[in-house]
Amino acid sequence: MKKAEQEALYLVIQDLVGNWWNGTALYPDPCGWTPIQGVSCDLFDDLWYVTSLSFGPVLENSLQCAEEAKLSPLLFQLEHLRSLSLFNCFSSHRPTAVPSSSKWEKLAGSLQTLEFRSNRGLVGEIPTDLGHLSNLQSLVLVDNSLAGELPVELGNLVHLKRLMLSGNRFSGQFPASLCHNLTELLILDLSSNSLSGFLPPSLCSLRSLLKLDLSNNQFHGSLPPELASLTHLALLDLRSNNFSGAWFRSLAGMASLQDLLLSYNPWGGSLEEFEWETLRNLTTLDLSHMGLTGTIPEAIASLKRLRYLALDNNHLSGSVSSGFAALPSLTALYLNGNKLSGKLEFSQEFYQRMGKRFAAWNNPNLCYDAAVSMATGDVPYGVAQCKQDKEAASTYEADPYARVDRRNPDHSSGLVASFWFPAASTSGFWWGIAVEEVVISMVLFAMIL
Repeated sequence: MKKAEQEALYLVIQDLVGNWWNGTALYPDPCGWTPIQGVSCDLFDDLWYVTSLSFGPVLENSLQCAEEAKLSPLLFQLEHLRSLSLFNCFSSHRPTAVPSSSKWEKLAGSLQTLEFRSNRGLVGEIPTDLGHLSNLQSLVLVDNSLAGELPVELGNLVHLKRLMLSGNRFSGQFPASLCHNLTELLILDLSSNSLSGFLPPSLCSLRSLLKLDLSNNQFHGSLPPELASLTHLALLDLRSNNFSGAWFRSLAGMASLQDLLLSYNPWGGSLEEFEWETLRNLTTLDLSHMGLTGTIPEAIASLKRLRYLALDNNHLSGSVSSGFAALPSLTALYLNGNKLSGKLEFSQEFYQRMGKRFAAWNNPNLCYDAAVSMATGDVPYGVAQCKQDKEAASTYEADPYARVDRRNPDHSSGLVASFWFPAASTSGFWWGIAVEEVVISMVLFAMIL
């Protein structure tokens, strides 16, 4: 290893982990005989050069950043650096900013991955100079304290496959430059910020997208009808915004969708206006708190891969299809807080299997089959037992909650906050999405290699 490369590496490490760290004991170099945890190297012209730096509590024996951690300008002398990852390095006690320097251009030919995760002391804006990183394939700035508008220069990163900026304080509108140029993008996650405005129709030019997460922002207006052209999209998460209009027209024919999360938007409308048969690969469908009206289409109960369905806290009416019990993978069904009526035609086995993951309370005209035994207590919480004679019927009218299972339920259908999510929409289902993230990450890793 060149002496200048070695000295730069040691000083970069010391600035991050503290002066206690001393590389002079490493013999004969930090890449061959005595490698450093979090540092990877490769040979170029028979010399070792640093290609990857990863610091923070990633592995049990990882080098962790010191309280006074800072990013040394000598970083830009590591001319073969391909990956830089800093996790939980900059605390709120010593705020720091992403270096805003034209020196990023020195890494333009090599850097492919740049990640700053869970650095609450990382403040300021995204420097426009990051736009010089023309070979960057993954930009992850997640759960920091970055703010300001998203720079249009991010659109220069034409080889990006993953752009994740969730959990910060970004504001302003969706940059159209991201839509026009990032044609290789697989993952776009801008969730949990304060972004606003309309979604540009040009968003739909990102034809390679597998995951689009814009949840927990302040976007409004209608979805662009061109959204249906994202034919490879597996996850669409638009929860907790202010979208309105005919959302179903923008999703027609998106057969690749597996996770569709639209809750906590004032959309309204009827579920009967959509051809649910076209979304045959759906595993997760969250349409709670949307102001929906009308009945629950039988077609939803025919989506064989469905694992999680939330229709709670709307204005839905009519009966509940017994077809839901036949769905082989269904593990959560939330129907509470509607105007549903009639008899629930589910077996005791169904209630036992679902447990608290089935919710139908706060539907005053809904009851469960009297033939279902109460011996085990496996009956729907907050739903009265249907009466079989006039005397029982009068009792039912007087006390609609007579013989009700009063076990404490889960009070929300919402999804798990993360990797991603808000407390306003939480439940233990998110393992399904986590699996999706692993699959997408594997695809991304293979493409980067």
